[in-house]
Amino acid sequence: MILDRLMEDMKTAMKAGDKATLGTIRMLMSELKNAKISKGDDLDEAEEQKVLASYAKKRKEAMEAARDGGRDELVAKEKAELETTLSYLPEQMSEDELKDIIRKHVEASGGGKQAFGQVMKAVMADVGGQADGKTISALVKELMG
Repeated sequence: MILDRLMEDMKTAMKAGDKATLGTIRMLMSELKNAKISKGDDLDEAEEQKVLASYAKKRKEAMEAARDGGRDELVAKEKAELETTLSYLPEQMSEDELKDIIRKHVEASGGGKQAFGQVMKAVMADVGGQADGKTISALVKELMG
């Protein structure tokens, strides 16, 4: 489970005096705890990954906003948090791997623009947390014509 790994890494960061990593780990643990409270039950690994992927997306957006605002010191901080967060998520799929999966589902659906939702749902189920929904959506649109 991701939470167990976070606990171990938190101890390591504390011993090493790595305040930046420690802060990110504490925030991730807080996000997971809040999700657990919202659900009212323990999270399975897929749900933990979903929470961390959402947090990573927020960091990415904050980094882009800081870059647009010319706040270089904030860009570096957000980038470090993003990299730490991504280290707890499964390796992201390459665009070619995604396209192969999408093609398979487009062919199975018979194609046509009306099958977009069906293809998206099937691809998201196959891919899990290994790709961003925005990227998948763009590739599905591209491959469906």
